[in-house]
Amino acid sequence: MNEAHHIFADSRIEVSAAALQSNLKLLKQLIGPKVEFCSVVKGNAYGHGFEQFIPLAERFGVRWFAVYSADEAQAVRQHSTKNSEVMVMGGLSDEQLEWAIAEGVTFYVFNPEILNTAVKLAKRLGKRARIHLELETGMNRLGFEQSEMNGAVTIIKEAAEHLELVGLCTHFAGAESVANHLRIQEQIQTFETQVSWLASEGLTPRFRHAASSAATFTYPETRYDLVRVGIAQYGFWPSLETKMNYLLSSNGGTQKSHSRDPLTRVMRWSSRVMNIKDVLPGKFVGYGTSHITTRKSRLAAVPVGYFHGYNRNLSNLGHVLIRGKRATVAGVVNMNLMLVDVTDIKDAEAGDEVVLIGKQKREEITVGAFSDLTRLLNYEALVRLSPNILREVV
Repeated sequence: MNEAHHIFADSRIEVSAAALQSNLKLLKQLIGPKVEFCSVVKGNAYGHGFEQFIPLAERFGVRWFAVYSADEAQAVRQHSTKNSEVMVMGGLSDEQLEWAIAEGVTFYVFNPEILNTAVKLAKRLGKRARIHLELETGMNRLGFEQSEMNGAVTIIKEAAEHLELVGLCTHFAGAESVANHLRIQEQIQTFETQVSWLASEGLTPRFRHAASSAATFTYPETRYDLVRVGIAQYGFWPSLETKMNYLLSSNGGTQKSHSRDPLTRVMRWSSRVMNIKDVLPGKFVGYGTSHITTRKSRLAAVPVGYFHGYNRNLSNLGHVLIRGKRATVAGVVNMNLMLVDVTDIKDAEAGDEVVLIGKQKREEITVGAFSDLTRLLNYEALVRLSPNILREVV
């Protein structure tokens, strides 16, 4: 990492190679050798950084990456080797489709219009469009309806020399919660019925795929030929329910302890104390009147704010770690700065490390704790971390 980056960075995100290796090992043992592992890296690799995360995942044998959009696909291409596959799960404009076909990027086709456009562009470019046919199974978001399937089969057969059917896929409507169990079971049944019917029509792609992180853990029958794992590879659970289900299942039961988390956080976000101020009792702190000192207090300024992705809703609520102890956010989180109360951390001083996410000594700030306080999902808290924060592999 360029030394100049360090000089100019007010905070940094460390991406742990050992943690990722451990998570990938667990996930690959879970899915077995016959199922392809696809790393979902949308949202700047869930806040971990394309530039840092993708070469690291490749180092540990990942060869499939899923993104949502064309700009993300381009970023993955920029930071990956030529023998890695990129899959776009969202919509593409005609210009973006043309780029994807020319580059050999695989992409979801979820309605007849996209399918027809892909054929037309593939003919013009003289290259096969590599598609994943997304099937509507009950999410009611994207995907071919049952009534559109005959037409799709006709187009795919007639344009066989211009299309490569790489996959058949669907997405489950919340596999991380038992509240959705019946709906997921109906989706599985619908998907398998449609896949069987397509096979009878002569369409048997290389991959059938449906499982996200949650389904990979909770619905083993949905692992099929490929799994699309996002949040779990970064060391976070889709939900506490998914974690408990795994730890109490026969898969998780082999763990030495049911209380031990088999996933390891890949990210650690830290900054430094920039200033410490002594404040008398009865004084308002920072903007407005949301925080008043009730005793003689020491307040540390930290150069991190909502611009960086530290949510403003954590004002007077959030915690950071300084010298292995918790310090509470005092007052309103500003755009680029916040204050934390270090009155009980007697030896705290300017220059001390401040941990916003991750471990310091025996304490840990998890994204779960970070997001529970703000009513954000793990996912949302992670992808809101500014791409401007220095990231480095450790």
